[in-house]
Amino acid sequence: MMDKQLLHYKGSKKLILIVGMLTVTQAIAIIVQAIYLSDAIVKMYKGTAWNAVLSSFLCFLGALIARHFLQWLKEKWAYRFADQTSLDFQQRLIEKTFQLGPRIVGQEGSGNMITLCLEGIPNFRTYLRLFIPRAIAMACIPLALLVYIAIIDFSSAIILAVVLPVMIIFLILLGLAAQKQMDAQWATYQLLSRHFVDSLRGLVTLKFLGKSKGHQEAIGVVSNKYRIATNRTLRVAFLSTFSLDFFSSLSVAIVAVELGLRLINGNIDLAPALLILILAPEYFLPIRELGNDYHATMDGKEAGEKIHEVLAKESDEDSVYEENTALWNEKSKLVVKGLDQYSNEEDRFLLKDIQFEVSGFKKIGIVGTSGAGKSTLIDILSGFTKPTSGDIQVNEVSEPHFSTPHWQKQVTYIPQHPYIFSGTIAENIAWYAPDQPIEKIKQAAERAGLANLIESLPNGLNEKIGQGGRELSGGEEQRVALARGLLQNRPVTLFDEPTAHLDIETEHELKKTILSLMEGKLVFFATHRLHWMKNMDLIIVLDQGKIVEIGTHEELCKGNDSYSRLVEAHRGGIQNDEVI
Repeated sequence: MMDKQLLHYKGSKKLILIVGMLTVTQAIAIIVQAIYLSDAIVKMYKGTAWNAVLSSFLCFLGALIARHFLQWLKEKWAYRFADQTSLDFQQRLIEKTFQLGPRIVGQEGSGNMITLCLEGIPNFRTYLRLFIPRAIAMACIPLALLVYIAIIDFSSAIILAVVLPVMIIFLILLGLAAQKQMDAQWATYQLLSRHFVDSLRGLVTLKFLGKSKGHQEAIGVVSNKYRIATNRTLRVAFLSTFSLDFFSSLSVAIVAVELGLRLINGNIDLAPALLILILAPEYFLPIRELGNDYHATMDGKEAGEKIHEVLAKESDEDSVYEENTALWNEKSKLVVKGLDQYSNEEDRFLLKDIQFEVSGFKKIGIVGTSGAGKSTLIDILSGFTKPTSGDIQVNEVSEPHFSTPHWQKQVTYIPQHPYIFSGTIAENIAWYAPDQPIEKIKQAAERAGLANLIESLPNGLNEKIGQGGRELSGGEEQRVALARGLLQNRPVTLFDEPTAHLDIETEHELKKTILSLMEGKLVFFATHRLHWMKNMDLIIVLDQGKIVEIGTHEELCKGNDSYSRLVEAHRGGIQNDEVI
């Protein structure tokens, strides 16, 4: 049940030491509490005056207060550790998602990633907050009480020592049975979350097509599956709780009967018998609490493992790029040789033996038919994907990939479908540069062609867009993405089919803005619309993952190879599915 990475979390060892010391002290308080409570009861049974019994009750009350104060300290330390650790993992998870780029969202699903960030982190926090104190209590308190009871009465200690392992084994068996149900519930919950997010994103389209009511049945089916999985998990949870309570009560009853018989036969005095009987429920309490919290922590443990999987997607081979290396300029040079990208899922090379060399501020077009590898090459250049092999040199410095922090700080990536966050237009434009003054945000918006839109809105730049705000058209969303790029003003810009989802009229409106964004930069522009190629300084033509031609638009048009065929197909009116 324990997370394998638990001991590697920052501050976990310190927490375990502190909680362990507090738990041992708490065990002593429990023993003192039981001693004075049994003493007070025995004195009252024997008819002792109330003022003589009062001191025992006061000592009992002091030990009780100390016990619960120590419990409060344990929970406070555990909550602080869980909160700090979960916030750290949330930040790392978000940063990793941005580092890995849209492909990780494509692989894991947007619903899964949203659920992991919004609900997985709180569940992970609950797991850390509950598991460490409960596990340490189960290890320390029963052992301390068992040792003390053995000193008082060895035969009672033997009974307790025999019963506890049986309960632990039973808890493990229930855990194994619950694990299957938890896995099924988690898988169903992920399906429900993906379905819900996809439904929200496509609700407008469903209404437009008249399919929104029919979609209710699909939502109902998925929701019913989750309900069934949840009920099965709750059934196991209730069964395990009942079983633990039953066995612990039965064990206490066995000890009580054994003590009662010995008390009747005069083999034990009332004071130690009563003391053992008071301590017996405390002996089983930690394992009951751990069992009761088992299902509350399992979701968090599963979420933690999933977070680790996402964080581990970046290998440890990241090189340390010299921070004093100059930014890309007109004298900079990029050389790529023998670059391969192999897909284990598809069992084929997505890119094979890619070789090219560029320098200074140039506009590089990347074209090819569908599946030629344009987006894969852009993903590698942006650092979203690491190549299987290849030699990469930036300013004569060898690098294994483009995920180095120095390269990443120079790159602006503009995708086909930019994400619009829930917030104002100004906040969306300044998403990657939040410290920029409002004047520069206005300038970027104007250069991106958003001036007319902003003037038409009641709140101007403070108009809320995205979820819960004003809906933007595809062209307006792309202009917001361009404004982000203009505000960042980085020397390397990567375009991945930025206008593929736009109609040709909107694309031509944006073309002037996009071309202005390319000035004074190294640009890689992947597209299937060949009218852009006249504005490129160099064109890379891909076919089945290989570079088949490199040259300018005029040079390539003179030949009768792949590029010429793409141009002819484009002129012939073949649509995007063919000429991509």
